[in-house]
Amino acid sequence: MSDGTHRFFGHVIDGEECASADGRRFETVDPWRRAPWAEVALGGAADVDRAVAAARRAFDEGPWPRMGSAERGRLLHRFADLIEAHAEELAQADTTDMGKPITETRGKDVPRTAANFRFFADHARLTAAEALPSDTGHHVYTRYEPAGVVAAIAPWNFPLMMASWKVAPALAWGNTVVLKPAEQSPASATLLAKLAVEAGIPAGVLNVVHGFGGDGAGQALTEHPDVDRITFTGESATGRVISAAAARNLTPVSLELGGKGANLVFADADLDSAVEWSIKAIFTNAGQVCLAGSRIYVERPVYQEFLERLSKAAAALRLGAPGEESTQIGPLSSQEHYEKVRSYVELAESGEGRVVTGGLGDGWTVRPTVVADVPEDSRLVREEIFGPVVVVTPFDSEREAVELANGTPFGLNAMVFTENLHRAHRLSAALDVGTVWVNCFFVRDLRAPFGGVGDSGVGREGGTYSREFFTEPKAVVMRIAAAEAQA
Repeated sequence: MSDGTHRFFGHVIDGEECASADGRRFETVDPWRRAPWAEVALGGAADVDRAVAAARRAFDEGPWPRMGSAERGRLLHRFADLIEAHAEELAQADTTDMGKPITETRGKDVPRTAANFRFFADHARLTAAEALPSDTGHHVYTRYEPAGVVAAIAPWNFPLMMASWKVAPALAWGNTVVLKPAEQSPASATLLAKLAVEAGIPAGVLNVVHGFGGDGAGQALTEHPDVDRITFTGESATGRVISAAAARNLTPVSLELGGKGANLVFADADLDSAVEWSIKAIFTNAGQVCLAGSRIYVERPVYQEFLERLSKAAAALRLGAPGEESTQIGPLSSQEHYEKVRSYVELAESGEGRVVTGGLGDGWTVRPTVVADVPEDSRLVREEIFGPVVVVTPFDSEREAVELANGTPFGLNAMVFTENLHRAHRLSAALDVGTVWVNCFFVRDLRAPFGGVGDSGVGREGGTYSREFFTEPKAVVMRIAAAEAQA
């Protein structure tokens, strides 16, 4: 849709793209040009009520929860086909909205989005349920009933892909969804919901409401009494607010929150590989990744060599227009977020550490920044920067490395680089995180649990963990009468 000047992205409610009930709109800004590129329906409580009511009807009265998993899976695979067919439009939407290089949105995010729908479509059909042996003359088994209406709140750093990570399992298990994308990156959510309708997914099964959080669509959605599940990815502070809102209705929540990932590099590591993965872990998506390896601890014998190699590789990354295929680092997602990251860079430049390479760029860009000699109580070490800024610190023993890695309220993920198999297993057990990557980063198996501990979240999703969250497991106990004695 278009109003003649900017493109317009509306809500999608009950299978139709629509404006807000009160007609309000807001602008979404291209962070590279630092100018609006589209207008978006600005949702409020009335729009959330319409969307939840549509999802409720589709769940209570519609065919979706009553379909077999094979039929739902067929429609979800068709949905994935359409996502792939519209890959360029979806990729351009996310790149324009939040500044991610087009090679990332086109080459990784859109394919992963389609893969999420395919995986959960098949998982729901193929995963076995429990049948529990009983010697009391009973047959005991488990049914997994869809939970109902799911509120899915997606972040701005992986707009399309993270939306699909929430929507795909919810739909595969027979739920209906109201998706609220981040206000910084709304466009791809509207496109996604329209493709769902084209795929034949019934009206009201996937709805989208745009808007802001507090006192807006987000608050109305998380407080809504007809919502049966809330899944959220975003900042830890927002997660606490959502958890409190959900508690009033006893609504189960899944929260994937912030991180301050530790990356432990031992002297026996393959340094070429460790540097390559460390660069990807902190500078992918301009560091706007909750899993970012933003604290690197290096065993002292190789500390200087690693620091030099890392800094050289960071300085070689190409910062530029996100629409150009040669660009590796784009702008930060918004002026507000740029100002936040800028404050950390200025803190490092003021003497709280030594900036080895990097610093502020033009516009809303920050060059890949490596900082050394930072005290452990510094905000650079303690707080989630969510930008292309990494702190590198030496350590002298395995025990010290573990203490440093665990010395944070966050616990989303960690990396270990070593060729010592025993050490790899010891550290994988000792690190207080949801995921440990050994000699790699961001390698995902969608069957595995994903989530964090401490300030990094509540619950796990992925594979059967998603099934547990998006369903109501039901025990069925059936008495089997003994056969009558033969005469």
